[in-house]
Amino acid sequence: MSTAPDIAVAQLCDATALRLRDAGLAARVRSVGDRLRRPLQVAVAGAVSGGKSTLVNGLLGRSVAPADAGECTRVVTWYEYGPDEGRVDVDLLDGTSRSAALGPDGRPPDRLPVPAERVRRLRVRLDLPALRGLTVIDTPGINTVAAANEQAARRMVFGTDGTDGADPAQALIYVLRYVQRFDAGALADFRALSAACGMSGVNTLAVLSQVDRRGDADDPWPGARRLAGRAYEQLRTSVFDVVPVVGLLAETARARLLTPADLAALRALAALDELDLDDRLLDVDEFAAASHEHARLMGHLHRYGIRVAAAALRERPGLDLDAVHAALLEASGFGTAGSSAAVRAPGSVAAGVAHFTERAAQLKALSAIGALRRLVRAPSGAADRATLASLADAVDEGRPLTASLRGLRVFAALDAVGRGQLSLDDEMLAELVRLAREDTPAAQLGLPPDAGPEEVAREARERSVRWRRLTMSAGTLAAGHRARDVLSVLEEMAAVTASASSRSAGPWPVAPAGSPAAGYSAAGPVAVGSEAAALLESPRLAPALRTALTTLLTGTTPAAQVGLEPGAAAHVVAERAAQLAAQFRVMLHRPLPAPEKRGVGEVCGAYETIWTTASGRREGA
Repeated sequence: MSTAPDIAVAQLCDATALRLRDAGLAARVRSVGDRLRRPLQVAVAGAVSGGKSTLVNGLLGRSVAPADAGECTRVVTWYEYGPDEGRVDVDLLDGTSRSAALGPDGRPPDRLPVPAERVRRLRVRLDLPALRGLTVIDTPGINTVAAANEQAARRMVFGTDGTDGADPAQALIYVLRYVQRFDAGALADFRALSAACGMSGVNTLAVLSQVDRRGDADDPWPGARRLAGRAYEQLRTSVFDVVPVVGLLAETARARLLTPADLAALRALAALDELDLDDRLLDVDEFAAASHEHARLMGHLHRYGIRVAAAALRERPGLDLDAVHAALLEASGFGTAGSSAAVRAPGSVAAGVAHFTERAAQLKALSAIGALRRLVRAPSGAADRATLASLADAVDEGRPLTASLRGLRVFAALDAVGRGQLSLDDEMLAELVRLAREDTPAAQLGLPPDAGPEEVAREARERSVRWRRLTMSAGTLAAGHRARDVLSVLEEMAAVTASASSRSAGPWPVAPAGSPAAGYSAAGPVAVGSEAAALLESPRLAPALRTALTTLLTGTTPAAQVGLEPGAAAHVVAERAAQLAAQFRVMLHRPLPAPEKRGVGEVCGAYETIWTTASGRREGA
């Protein structure tokens, strides 16, 4: 069984730290490894008064993050799991820490024990099951990103500059104010902060907040979804998704803030004629001033939430508090974390968070690899240079760390697109996004859920043709590496599903005598370049690949070149060739001498020729 990517990188950090002589450097490497064993760290950032802290409370399912402009809103606050419920650690910039506790209202204290300018972050311990796998980081509100100063931007989001052994977040939820349209400045600010903090379309979710506060429509959702769709088209290389939400309703419903007295007040409002209720809600200040109950309802639900709750009670008068909270949660657009169908369907905050948590091992490993790549460039003494060189080789851009990190390839490619390192047309970008977002091979290829292994293998092979071309024409080394990452994923997908299909179908089928396939199997061998034969002498060639290469070089028919019987059906020959090409292509991720790299390219080219001819598809078809 392969090791999870976060554990594989953590083990690399442990082994490296033990070999380092410089205690400070070893501690920084060990810190990177320690973060991999902790829950995924997700930062929530956004504009002042944009609904950020309300969304944090919705994520936590508890009204704890302060929304008023007190001292605590000026510092980064980490909400972490801890059985010591309510403990607050005030970490200072000088490395020391002070202890505090949540206030009587269940929120961080109004006043800090030291000036806010000396505070690095607050760490609030909560005994919440949701925090066992996720640490939520609430950041100070920002009016403008001004991310020209990268370290300042990182301190704003992480509480540190986010470099080397510091504590960066591994995913970001960015709260955008819901407006009728986004101007170029707002989107540029978002992109600048995301890039400064090392985020990309792999680990960033954009949220349109307060969608009930814009426009006069009774139902804000059609307009909100249209705006989210337009924003996603503009930001799709920078975000996993753009989703609208009524954060106030999400907080109220998930934290269960309504009381029996609130329910009684809602029943009285539901008894009114709809037009009368609308008249009362025209002036929210006047409505809230009418009574204490009305003020509470306006504070927890605002105009839209009151209408939703009243409509639900009008339709089903017997609803209890649980049912009203459920109706509000559905109307919030947050999504239902308890339903796998709701979580996996794109378009909600819950879906975005599920994407992060389900891929936590990959996201943490991707973040750690970035930190290690920065760290190996740090000044070091002569005694540690060899160790750092070995670490640099392990995390080099051009090779996978281990077989267990294959899942990072698509993430790395999407990350490269967001950073402008890899340019794709709309169709290939859509393919890449689908590979990153979906969970099954069929969904990743845009096929129906009931698509069989043969259909999946065929589609993966067809998709690989353009990615193969891109690996040859990519303008930079980084672009070539990332295109090859995606190609290897598609080739492996084709090989695995084809293998599963062949196992379920029994032995390799043999083409009937006289059929076109039988005639192809009897054709002459595909030519292999001269440098491929020299590859047999390479100590870097695994025994299984050496056997396959010998077969390729000595086979007298295409079927024999891929190790099959002379009468093997053409589509089986094609599938076998695709499998072997995928196995050899992995070698191109490693640093190889130029002649060996050319030899591997010749081998892959020969297998691809066998595949394209046997499958009846030419590169130009």
